[in-house]
Amino acid sequence: MLATPTRKQLGKKLRELRKKAGLSQEELGFRAGLHRTYIGAIERSEQNVSVDNVHKLAKALKILVKELFG
Repeated sequence: MLATPTRKQLGKKLRELRKKAGLSQEELGFRAGLHRTYIGAIERSEQNVSVDNVHKLAKALKILVKELFG
């Protein structure tokens, strides 16, 4: 499956915010209740993310959901 521009944008922003927060993929996954390999797949634009999981990621990063798309 080809990565869409939206998935690429989300993956890039997630990686940026995760690193800014000083979190590993494993730690972000733990905080969000998601597996670390799933976090990596999102960052590489390989995974289509559900709205529920976007919310979990934003909550784990202590940001608003819209910041993942800004």
